[in-house]
Amino acid sequence: MDKKEQAHLIAKALSSKKGLDVEVIKISDVSVLADYIVIATGTSSTHVKALADEVEYQLDEAGFSVSHVEGHRGNGWILLDYIDIIVHVFDDKSREYYNLERLWEDGTVVKFDDVD
Repeated sequence: MDKKEQAHLIAKALSSKKGLDVEVIKISDVSVLADYIVIATGTSSTHVKALADEVEYQLDEAGFSVSHVEGHRGNGWILLDYIDIIVHVFDDKSREYYNLERLWEDGTVVKFDDVD
């Protein structure tokens, strides 16, 4: 599975648990930080955690372990670091505040038919 397919799997996992505004941004051409950023919104702190848990579960099943997790105790934002792909799951307020789409606007938004 290549990185784009892995990002697609993450987006599908988020969508399957009703993640809102799932966005995949390819940043490999503008940053050495990662190849893709995946962003999604949950409707509550419980939903944010459920979305992050689903991503971890689906990727573990596919043979990919998360390298680092930030924010499980902070309810507004959870970050999952898969080295080449960074996943951000926000609540509405945190997503609006951090506005990562603006930060990565030089990246390329990747569209998937079955996301959103």
